[in-house]
Amino acid sequence: MTLTVVKDATCTFCGCVCDDIELHADGDRIVKAKNACSLGDAWFKHHTAERLFPDAIIDGAPATLDDAVEAAAGFLHRANMPLVYGLSNVTC
Repeated sequence: MTLTVVKDATCTFCGCVCDDIELHADGDRIVKAKNACSLGDAWFKHHTAERLFPDAIIDGAPATLDDAVEAAAGFLHRANMPLVYGLSNVTC
């Protein structure tokens, strides 16, 4: 298998959203999560490195990341009292 290293990965397991994680994948398995806490390390090692979903989805359809950021900014701008919640369930 080929070892793949992803630098500056973001862990979304908890609300801390640590963004200095270095992931090492052997094939489609994550084998090391450098700089991750024990929770993040276990979380990453139970996930595969394969890409199952597009980078962004708008109304159920694949979208570019730029379009998704613009759509999210629009939702937040139009909201009277925006609340951002659920980042522990975000897929990256």
